Amino acid sequence: MRESQRIVKTLVVTEKGTRLMEAENKYLFKVFDDANKVEIKRAVEELFGVSVEKVNTLRRKGKRKRERTMRYGRTAGFKRAVVTLKAGDSIDLT
Repeated sequence: MRESQRIVKTLVVTEKGTRLMEAENKYLFKVFDDANKVEIKRAVEELFGVSVEKVNTLRRKGKRKRERTMRYGRTAGFKRAVVTLKAGDSIDLT
């Protein structure tokens, strides 16, 4: 098994993520592309000391961006995990 720091990159704080945190006790994480749901669950429980109920993952494609010329490139894509915590648990963001 890999160490937890090699699975979870960062906690994503966006408007949608904030709504999910407040309403449904769900947190968004940016994770490494080769991480699976079992590894993500174990890593979040180990890093933050909470109980994870469910993990959903999705891959975000990079956006198409135009360069200074008429050529196009792409921003980097990434994998994101939506982690649902058990009732009563929360992650302190400070």
